[in-house]
Amino acid sequence: LYTSSALLEELADVLSREKWTAMLATGQTHAAYLMQRYGLLAKVVRPKRIGRIVPNDPDDDAVIACALAASADLIVSGDRHLLRLGGQYQGISIVTPAQAVQLVGR
Repeated sequence: LYTSSALLEELADVLSREKWTAMLATGQTHAAYLMQRYGLLAKVVRPKRIGRIVPNDPDDDAVIACALAASADLIVSGDRHLLRLGGQYQGISIVTPAQAVQLVGR
């Protein structure tokens, strides 16, 4: 599991939104706790410098840059812009969470 400082910042931003704050509160947890636990699981890499890859969402380029830096085999995402890249980018498969579960279960 790999991430970058840009992806960590985006995750922290998303988890601080009202929708997620309310959802986390029902499970009696909070964003800071999830960020801490995620930080223990994920290895932070320095992303590769890349040009514009994802046409409709330049923030998603950070995911590609991180995956390239990590020499990842797989990007797992529900993001429609990443998934529209045709299932792969430079040999890195881009799959939905459901597809990832199927792949891991083999």
